[in-house]
Amino acid sequence: MSLLITSECINCDVCEPVCPNQAIYLGPLIYEIDPSRCTECIGHFDKPQCVAVCPVACIPKDPAHDESEQQLRDKYTRLTGKLIP
Repeated sequence: MSLLITSECINCDVCEPVCPNQAIYLGPLIYEIDPSRCTECIGHFDKPQCVAVCPVACIPKDPAHDESEQQLRDKYTRLTGKLIP
């Protein structure tokens, strides 16, 4: 699954710079995540960096974008051109 930033977001600006896929951007009201770019940091880190730094815990998995680990790995390869060892 891709991740989702909920309305509890306080626009603290800590999630956007830690996203290795540049999936996080400032939307009209709060930060948002582009599901076509979110790999939950698979291929980059052991856990999602945005979740790790979020001070209000407002970044759950997005049920509207259900993806297996393999699909996230494939997305990483598509975005980076690299295979995950």
